[in-house]
Amino acid sequence: MTNLTRRTLMKGIAATGLAGAFGSRAAFATDEPLGITLVVPSPIGDVGWGRALAAGLEPVKAAYGDKVKVTVIENIAEGPDADRIMNKTVADGNKFLIAGSFGYQNGALQIARRDPSVTVLHASGFQVAPNFSPFAAKYFQGTYLLGMAAATLSKTGKLGSVSAFAIPELITSINAFTLGAQAVRPDIELSVVWVNSWFDPAKEQEAAKALMAQKCDVIFSNAQDTPSVISACEEAGIYAFNLNSSMKSYAPKTYLGCVATDWSPFFKASVDAHLAGTFEGANAFLGVTDKVVKVVDWSPDVPAEVMTKIKEIEAKIADGSFSPFDGPIAKADGSEGVASGATLSDGEIVAMDWHVKGVTTPLPK
Repeated sequence: MTNLTRRTLMKGIAATGLAGAFGSRAAFATDEPLGITLVVPSPIGDVGWGRALAAGLEPVKAAYGDKVKVTVIENIAEGPDADRIMNKTVADGNKFLIAGSFGYQNGALQIARRDPSVTVLHASGFQVAPNFSPFAAKYFQGTYLLGMAAATLSKTGKLGSVSAFAIPELITSINAFTLGAQAVRPDIELSVVWVNSWFDPAKEQEAAKALMAQKCDVIFSNAQDTPSVISACEEAGIYAFNLNSSMKSYAPKTYLGCVATDWSPFFKASVDAHLAGTFEGANAFLGVTDKVVKVVDWSPDVPAEVMTKIKEIEAKIADGSFSPFDGPIAKADGSEGVASGATLSDGEIVAMDWHVKGVTTPLPK
């Protein structure tokens, strides 16, 4: 696997010129490997979102060997740079693009529309085209379970979340965390600090400390690509958990768990379909049942009887007999969010733009 950075890619673009790159596009010979490129917005370290995406391609490489060539381009900010770099990688002959950030959507979709021979997977988006599939994890299934554990361990009844951006994927994770906690302790409350970044260790630590100052004693690191929140909580003796990949090594004493994602089933199936000429764009919203989402590294501090109940709910989520968004659910403003007897559909979940009752921080406008 080749790892490239923004500096390397921008040098290449400057040297060749984007127009020149498009003009020199050569058709793939049938015996050439399939070029697969993953572009992510933050550096790929040992943990986090980028690491989980890159790990999801390892089984693809193992299955296809030298029939595929995987390139990972890291630390690419959303915006013009990302658009230029994605265009460049396709112009260089790569036919399978994984656009690993919500803000890459428009540029990646234009590539797909321009070149039907390219397959594009886009993280966390909502647009669909014949050769363009958005994909997202049902993190909320895992955060509900961790909410049950958090409510059991919290002494103050106040939970917190350091969250990246106020997009539906993260809002649903917060809401389910709150609902899971309220299933154990109805009066529990949750505060949120939005840092408006996928990768800002200093700001993340500052946000975690601000939540601690509000007496939050379990903190959810929501889509942070660094262990900064987890480490700060360990130092303060505060329970914490995160998404995508385990950060237990950064908090051996106070780690509550991880809503881990394994993208390999989805990536492998998508590459299979591309090579077979059968790929069809669709909205891939994947969870426990799809073996994409799983809670791992549970804290041994969670009481055995609570873990038994958590495992029972997890099994019901897996077989479809329970959803964290089964009604009745009230919104933070007191209005009805989900009626009694109703359940939010996947479409309603991926468009969620409101908080449940118990989340005390208003959504940014």
